[in-house]
Amino acid sequence: MKKQILNYETLLKVTDAISSTRDPEEIVLVTVESIKRALDVKGCAMFMVNRKTNELKLAAAFGLSDEYLDKGPVSALRSIASSLEDGPVAIYDVNEDPRLQYPEAAKKEGIASILSVPITSLGNVIGALRIYTAEPWKFTLEDVNFIQAVAQVAGMAIDMCRINRGLKSSIEILKTMRDPRELKSKRRTPYEGVPVSVVPEK
Repeated sequence: MKKQILNYETLLKVTDAISSTRDPEEIVLVTVESIKRALDVKGCAMFMVNRKTNELKLAAAFGLSDEYLDKGPVSALRSIASSLEDGPVAIYDVNEDPRLQYPEAAKKEGIASILSVPITSLGNVIGALRIYTAEPWKFTLEDVNFIQAVAQVAGMAIDMCRINRGLKSSIEILKTMRDPRELKSKRRTPYEGVPVSVVPEK
């Protein structure tokens, strides 16, 4: 029950934080940090789909090393591709699943399981939200529903940023943001730029 309450409270906080800002950097930071902390997993990353190149471009990450994030281009056609078309995909063991594009990099990073859910807005898939665990994790329906809900809220918020800035596609939002590695730099305090509403109580 504690986990259910935590997820519900976190969803409310994230929704409130996202709806109160038009800053795409704040939206992606709130999303990845909140999910990582709520589920107590190794890391979380948000990607945007570039339909012209069929690549997933990193928007923000929390809990993952620069070495892992720099492993190479992430293909929308080869990296857990079905999650962009058919919905959430859970990989229990990165060492045994052929849907992973960089299994060796994941193993070196200490990743055991991955959950990938599509980020949608107005029925269109604009990106992917991925959760990484250090131990094998059988994601529950509750986990998936929670992450899907956050992804949907984030997707709508990002699309609103696109509309407000007169951009044609959501991938263009990345051009208005700093490099994702700067967003998660150790030079930033853990909650710098994140609304007070999503900072866990001490």
